[in-house]
Amino acid sequence: MAQTGAHLTSTAVNELPSVFEVLAQESLMDGLKPALKHAVKVLAESNPSHFGFLWRHFDELYLLLDLLLQNHFLSHCSASFSENFYGLKRVSGGRGAPLHLSLHRKSHWRSLLLLCVVPYLRAKLEATLAKQRDEEDFSIQLARSRSQRLYKAAVAAYPYVSSAWQSWVFCQQLLFIFGFTKTHSPLLWLARVRLARLSAQDIRDMEMKTSNGGNLVDKSLAQRVWWLMSRAARGVAVSLSTSLSLGVFFLQFLDWWYSSDNHSTVKALTSLPVPPPPLHLQEESCPLCRKLCTNATVLSTSGFVFCYRCVYMYVKANRHCPVTGYPTELQHLVKIYAPES
Repeated sequence: MAQTGAHLTSTAVNELPSVFEVLAQESLMDGLKPALKHAVKVLAESNPSHFGFLWRHFDELYLLLDLLLQNHFLSHCSASFSENFYGLKRVSGGRGAPLHLSLHRKSHWRSLLLLCVVPYLRAKLEATLAKQRDEEDFSIQLARSRSQRLYKAAVAAYPYVSSAWQSWVFCQQLLFIFGFTKTHSPLLWLARVRLARLSAQDIRDMEMKTSNGGNLVDKSLAQRVWWLMSRAARGVAVSLSTSLSLGVFFLQFLDWWYSSDNHSTVKALTSLPVPPPPLHLQEESCPLCRKLCTNATVLSTSGFVFCYRCVYMYVKANRHCPVTGYPTELQHLVKIYAPES
């Protein structure tokens, strides 16, 4: 099992994972959604009639996919997809709790809620608040009802709540690094679980769960249907985990490449350099006909001024600037209107 073999490279014997392992599994899931969202966006833009609904309902479809995937791994591996990928498992209870590969039912549902539903609700809330702030910036509201005032107060208070949450996360991670707590995340603390490394016995137990399908002859019709549905869900989860295991680094690269923080860097790398000013250029002369510019027009890609007729015919035929050679289209022609003397 590829998704359960990543931990074999670790030589540590301590069952408590390191801070690098727990942060790596978090970054895996944090980078997965934006990369998939960009892939769906490209697919929807290529064929809006067939794939436009994927983009419009991406959050809901991702939530459904995430619920199926995380529920499978919590049921069979006692861990989320990313935790299992890095050879970790969730253990119920405190320090003296047994480390067997099984979560309590309450811990299972709390983990599923905090892994899937809470991030979805948080993303929806942030999108709604951002939309509300944009509407307030470009609108004038003379009177406000009580509900609107409360809503505005919630919008104003959310940044402070978010900052308090981030401070809690930072303090929890700091305490985990120095060994004062067994959980690195408040979400694990709320789910009443902690992370531990998979052992060889855990891997054997998972392989036995996978190979033990039971006897369909002795089961009722409802049990057979449920068994088939569970097997189908398991097949989808395993295929997704395998494909994600193979493409996770490519998806993280896409996330980095199209992230807002990297946008300025990408723009600087892909944009054309500014052309140097000409050394010898007669005043108001066209570089093409060498005469005084008539109906002066500038190319926005290079900044050089030409006669409109000259540059129009040249760009239409050659699709680049006649001086710098930069790729240019007709929409890059900008006419100059000088005030009359």
